[in-house]
Order: sequence, then C-alpha cells, then structure tokens
Amino acid sequence: MKKLKKKIVITGGSGRFGTYIKKFKSNYDIFFPSKRQLNILNEKNIKNYLKRVKPQILIHLAGLSRPMNIHEIDIKKSIDLNIIGTANITKLCSENKIKLIYISTNYVYPGTIGNYKENDPLKPVNNYAWSKLGGEASVQLYRNSLILRVCMTEKPFVHKKAFVNVKTSFIYHEDVVKILFKLLNRKGIINVGGRSQNIYNFAKKDNKNIKKIYMRKNSKIKMPIDSSLNLTKLKKYLNKNF
Repeated sequence: MKKLKKKIVITGGSGRFGTYIKKFKSNYDIFFPSKRQLNILNEKNIKNYLKRVKPQILIHLAGLSRPMNIHEIDIKKSIDLNIIGTANITKLCSENKIKLIYISTNYVYPGTIGNYKENDPLKPVNNYAWSKLGGEASVQLYRNSLILRVCMTEKPFVHKKAFVNVKTSFIYHEDVVKILFKLLNRKGIINVGGRSQNIYNFAKKDNKNIKKIYMRKNSKIKMPIDSSLNLTKLKKYLNKNF
C-alpha cells in the first residue's frame, strides 16, 4: 500500500518567499491557499479550510512586510495582519493539533551589538519588528510550534545601494527554503541566516556595481545597526558549517 504524503499548508504562498517554496521539490503534499480560500482575519474561514485539507503542518508566511514604513503609517493594518492574523492561525492550529511554523525576523533583537542568540533579550527598533514579535507572542503559547527568526533577502540584491555600516546575517530566499525543510520536526526558536557581514559586502558578491551608502545616526530610517545572528543552534541541527 502506498504511503500517503504528509500535508503542509503554506499561508502567504503568493509572496516573495512563498514563490521559492513552490519551486522546491519535497516529499510533502503542499497546499498554497489564496487569501480568499484562507483569510487569516476570519477564524471561521481558517477553521473550515483546515478541516477540509487536514494538514499535519502549517507554515505561516502571510502578513505585512514591505514597504517598511507602512507599519509606522498604518498601525491598524500592521496589527491586524501580523499580530491578530497570526494569533488566529495559532488558535486554529492548536484546536486541530497542527504543527505550526512561524517565519519571524532577526529584527526582533535590539540590533546594537549583533551575534544574537535565541534567548537574548528582545527589543525591536521599528513597528515592523514589533508586529512580528507580537505574532511570536501568540505562537509561543502553543507548544507544538517552531519560530524561525530569519535574515533573508532576494537574489539578486534588489537595491542599487547598500549600507557599509549596517551588519546582518543575510542569506538568500532559496537557501532558507532548503534549511526550512530540514527543520520541520524541530520546536522552539531557531535563528536562520548566514555569516555576519555588512550589507555592502554581502551585496557586492553578486553585483560589482553596487554603490556604498552609510546609515546616519539621525536617519529617519529605523533600522538595527547590527542584527547579525548567532547560528550555533542552527549549525547543531544541520550539522553544517557556514
């Protein structure tokens, strides 16, 4: 008798990261519901969809990210999509005993000294990061969950300029997808990223024409100066060196 594949539901599958998951070949039966099929702000809608599909795992990508300043301008939208929507997903995963994987961000850390471990104090510097941390708060209530604090970006790097004095642990979307599917059985919180370096050095590897720019102390852009990640836990799980 042929063994049935485990089912995974991906919310927000039409977004940037979701498109890379669609390209990834796995041994899972993966569903990418549209916003109409699964509305994260409608609990009844979520309940009906999950009851019909009966997934074992739900990967929650849906939410609001860019432009970053939208979280400062439209607080209601930020709260609805990143906090309330995530709380709704968490409640329904809990009720249906579905493993929940939440994609968060390295921006939840203070972003001052870098090399942040998963148990380090959290203090976001902008509303986007606060909204993601708000989402984390609900997920933390559910034990059958995994929070990935991810530092990722598009390939090729989409901007014409890159900060010299801002450090991160960027890796590309397609690399995160590969890591994600190796962590499906894990629980708790795991940092996911690449080696610590300034954004300019990261970007120039694939774009020799990228121009330098410097973050100023009085800049209107609220952005962590060093949000680089300690990846000891990730390396332990993957048995891989970066």
